[in-house]
Amino acid sequence: MLSYLHVKNLALIDEAEVEFGSGLNILTGETGAGKSILMGSVNLALGQKVSREMIRNSQKPALVELVFQVENPRCLEALQERDIAAEDGQIIISRKLTGNRSISRLNGEICTAAQIREISSLLLDIHGQHEHQSLLYPEHQLEILDAYGKEHIGDKKEKVKEAYHKWLILKKEWETYQLDEESRKREISFLEFEIQEIEEANLVPGEDEELEKRYKKISNSRKILEGLGAVQNCVGYDTGAGDLVGRAVQEIVRVENCDEQLSQIGEMLSDVESLLNDVNREVSSYVADMSFSEEEFYEVDQRLNVLNHLKSKYGATMEEVLAYQKEKQKDLERLYHYEEHKKKLEKQMQEAEQYLQQQCEILSEDRKKCAKELADSIRDGLKDLNFLDVIFEISFEKTRNFTREGFDKITFQISTNPGEPIRPLAKVVSGGELSRIMLAIKTILADKDETETLIFDEIDTGISGRTAQKVSEKMAVIGRNHQVLCITHLPQIAAMADQHFEIVKIVENGETTTRIRPLSREASVQELARILGGARITEQTILSAEEMKDLAQKQKNTSVK
Repeated sequence: MLSYLHVKNLALIDEAEVEFGSGLNILTGETGAGKSILMGSVNLALGQKVSREMIRNSQKPALVELVFQVENPRCLEALQERDIAAEDGQIIISRKLTGNRSISRLNGEICTAAQIREISSLLLDIHGQHEHQSLLYPEHQLEILDAYGKEHIGDKKEKVKEAYHKWLILKKEWETYQLDEESRKREISFLEFEIQEIEEANLVPGEDEELEKRYKKISNSRKILEGLGAVQNCVGYDTGAGDLVGRAVQEIVRVENCDEQLSQIGEMLSDVESLLNDVNREVSSYVADMSFSEEEFYEVDQRLNVLNHLKSKYGATMEEVLAYQKEKQKDLERLYHYEEHKKKLEKQMQEAEQYLQQQCEILSEDRKKCAKELADSIRDGLKDLNFLDVIFEISFEKTRNFTREGFDKITFQISTNPGEPIRPLAKVVSGGELSRIMLAIKTILADKDETETLIFDEIDTGISGRTAQKVSEKMAVIGRNHQVLCITHLPQIAAMADQHFEIVKIVENGETTTRIRPLSREASVQELARILGGARITEQTILSAEEMKDLAQKQKNTSVK
């Protein structure tokens, strides 16, 4: 859920922060107090374009921060798939605006607006007059239908996805396997050349590494011999360390009987003499073996050229080159038996397509049954929300191609007034109507929807009385399993609040600012009284507000639960 909102230097807001709670969060306030700015700041943080004129003080940056506490396991899994770590279930989204640039961050790391929009779609759903109206998108309408019927069609959707994946692999293989006779001959000739080139090299795994060591040693033989000659001069027995240490040993032998401590020095000198003898023997042996002919060097060089040429074409190591040869041998065998393999592949693809078609038809039939139930439920819900003569249907048509979701393309269709033809939702409803339609849908899906936070802006446009009461009850129902944020002007909706916030406009030192504060029960009653009574709040208005608050609580404790 959205647990924290921080806005700084944006329009009327100098700085405001609020901690939202679970359930139904209601925001109320006088007209012009800045309610739309507060909700607009959420959209701004989620990547919406914004005019630079919205920055309150152009000399300072504007900032919006959202903190989400994610508890839904599927949402956490989806975040993990995108390599986003929700430490202790927390996700922080922020956007900083200056005069000429905008920086978005996700958990402190800079990211693009597109990435923010993708992540935010997992965390919250915003329904209002403007952006994020996901209900208008056909693919989201299909998601709603599948969410409604997931208990009945979930396993069938998985079968379709598996069948589609298998069919798609075979189809791609078959499409890349279309060759005319001339092309087939050219491909065979090319593969035969590559395989023969590798075979003739008689490759041995690891041979290149050994040859490279040999080549390095031979090409540096003169440098090595010069260096070892210098070593022999330093540690040898003519004028080197070996001769001097030998003399030192003779001298210590002559005097070591004179003092016991001298015998220890004698032993140490003997060890040094022995070690120098070993060094001289190893150097002499190495020099004796350093006999390379020009012919040997040429052979090593030529062999390395062959191996490096093959590695440049077929793989970085001998093992990879041999694996390439093996794979191309399989391709060659298929081309030798091209028609036979093509027919086999075509048959497999056709069988996979038939199976996919069957699974799509089964899924589609079950979807249609669920669609009728969902349409009936939405229609009943809309009638409760002041759509008295509404007609609502879900139409089906087939997509041109298979998809991992099947072949169904659905459209929510509606007629809101008598005599009007039924048309797609996107072509009929206004923003306010759309919010109420989504409210009806969200009420039906309250126990099935995975999105934790829902925001309803201007949901009360054009309604009052009994309809407003029904809207408030439906929002309370959704609030049982979701966090709901709602801006409203209606007391019936405000009375249902689990958390009530007031947005106020204050003039200080000649400047107007917007602030937000949480309301206690008493303060909430006062705010309800203001909404009910307008400028003049009487004792009777306060009593009516208290009664409305009590009735709302009673409603939540009984029919809503």
